[in-house]
Amino acid sequence: MKNTLILFFLFCTTILFAQNKIDRIEPPNWWAGMENSSLQLLVHGDNIGHLRPEISYEGVNIEQVIRVKNPNYIFIDLRLNKDIKAGDISINFYDGARKAETHAYPILARDGKGRKGFDNSDVLYLITPDRFANGDASNDDIEGMREKANRKNKGGRHGGDIQGIIDNLDYIADMGFTAIWLNPVLENDMEEYSYHGYSTTDYYRVDARFGTNEQYQELSKKASEKGIKLIMDMIVNHCGSFHWWMDDTPTDDWINEWSEYTNTNHRKVTIQDPYASKIDVKTFTDGWFVPTMPDLNQRNPLMANYLTQNAIWWIEYLSLAGIRMDTYPYPDMDYMTEWTARVMEEYPDFNVVGEEWFGDPAIVAYWQQGKKNPNGYTSSLKSLMDFPVQEKMVKALTSEEDWGTGVIELYEMLAKDFLYADPSVLVTFPDNHDMSRIFTQVNEDYDLFRQAMVFTLTTRGTPQIYYGTEILMKNPGTGDHGIIRSDFPGGWKGDAINGFTGKGLSEQEQEAKEFVRKLLQWRKSKEVIHTGKLMHFAPQMRSGVYVYFRYNDTDKVMVVLNKNEGNTTLSLDQYAEMLEGISSATDVLSGKTYDLKKSIELPSREALILELK
Repeated sequence: MKNTLILFFLFCTTILFAQNKIDRIEPPNWWAGMENSSLQLLVHGDNIGHLRPEISYEGVNIEQVIRVKNPNYIFIDLRLNKDIKAGDISINFYDGARKAETHAYPILARDGKGRKGFDNSDVLYLITPDRFANGDASNDDIEGMREKANRKNKGGRHGGDIQGIIDNLDYIADMGFTAIWLNPVLENDMEEYSYHGYSTTDYYRVDARFGTNEQYQELSKKASEKGIKLIMDMIVNHCGSFHWWMDDTPTDDWINEWSEYTNTNHRKVTIQDPYASKIDVKTFTDGWFVPTMPDLNQRNPLMANYLTQNAIWWIEYLSLAGIRMDTYPYPDMDYMTEWTARVMEEYPDFNVVGEEWFGDPAIVAYWQQGKKNPNGYTSSLKSLMDFPVQEKMVKALTSEEDWGTGVIELYEMLAKDFLYADPSVLVTFPDNHDMSRIFTQVNEDYDLFRQAMVFTLTTRGTPQIYYGTEILMKNPGTGDHGIIRSDFPGGWKGDAINGFTGKGLSEQEQEAKEFVRKLLQWRKSKEVIHTGKLMHFAPQMRSGVYVYFRYNDTDKVMVVLNKNEGNTTLSLDQYAEMLEGISSATDVLSGKTYDLKKSIELPSREALILELK
């Protein structure tokens, strides 16, 4: 009988422990010596909401335990002293007087390195990991994950991974790129179209088809050894519908719910519009992108803390040099100020660039730190993607020269830089993962491609180049994202063409690659391009020529974009204020020396980068 009672007791205890099993604590660890001493833990498990956490670790105090409607969650607010020692914190969870569970929570030592962000001395290489290189074919399909690899499906997973990027770091460095921006690699366990990474299903785990968290760390370390920084693509506006919390949200307002499905209206001007209706603003910020991307409610302080801590965790874990924040204006605008401010307070030399895809600089400038807005909104965001200049660059190169069209469009757009608090730190680019390849945008005109690359790499700001742009990748006749994000040739075993080695590239593709490489390698050491001032000159009507200078106290570069067929005589009188005392110049691209007297002859449809002497 006694043995029966003991067995019955053990059985009941086992059942009780199984019911109280904690399966997730996030963030999964933290670091000693962080600037912000607060840390909030999300604890999840079956029916654990009534448990009482206790900690006995020098320098750590529980300030508050937050219990929510869902009994499967507890939120624990901790205070960590600045001088806390690294080690495992034992978190004991009590059910009444009985200790139900104990969890070791790691506090790690920081590596002591400052988190220096990317800047204008860098050129960012944007990579869609699934489409760049397949370094580990064994992770193409993962048992239990919803979507399998199918390279024939333009919108499917093709097998590119983190190992593929590691394997080709030498190529990236040799080209002259100094930073890598990866489209998201966190878990996207969605049924289809999961390769792009923008439907996160776990904010702390790399998608197993891309590799592991440790491989992500390895990429950062090996890239750094080659002088290449790492920039992480983040999304706080939405997650994926198969995120682990979607069947078990902590609170009723964890995501922005509607009585029936409501798509965002994408009317970005409602934020700045002094006449906007409340429903238009709400539909923009709280509407969903698509039915499979739940819109996160950053007005919920628990959600807000979760997302901010996640960003800081990845910065520390990967030694990041920057974050590119997706869909920056779509989340709660006050939260975005808080998010950016907290990141920058922790890492004052860091950099964050926000995506505001709009062609009007008045709208883009609204989100930059230091901008004085009529409605009083204050941002903490350093940089933004320069969509207005990208758009006008393409129009300037492809439109007929007339009174208001042609290169004058680019000149007039740059003239609107007065709208920004600091236009010098914007990120410029010829194309990206969401738009047609630049070679397609300029109608596969190689001369115009060269001019687009020269402008992007010599104007103010930090340039970003999309993978494959250097070998003239294109998407003729379609704007399908799956085609725009085609596989980099040579990234898969058996590819007939190899963009890394040059095997099978056409003569023009090989020439383009060497042209971009030469530009990038030259730019690396040109301080005048990184931080010099910019002066441009109004193009003469229908001239088809745009001229600007980059200059500082010791150096001066003259850039000339010439759209004209045949040689063109360029009178130098207009540029006298920048050419005073200068007698000659050498073109970086051709090596030709020009005598700067009254005029110079411009080669047909060519771009010149003239180092002035």
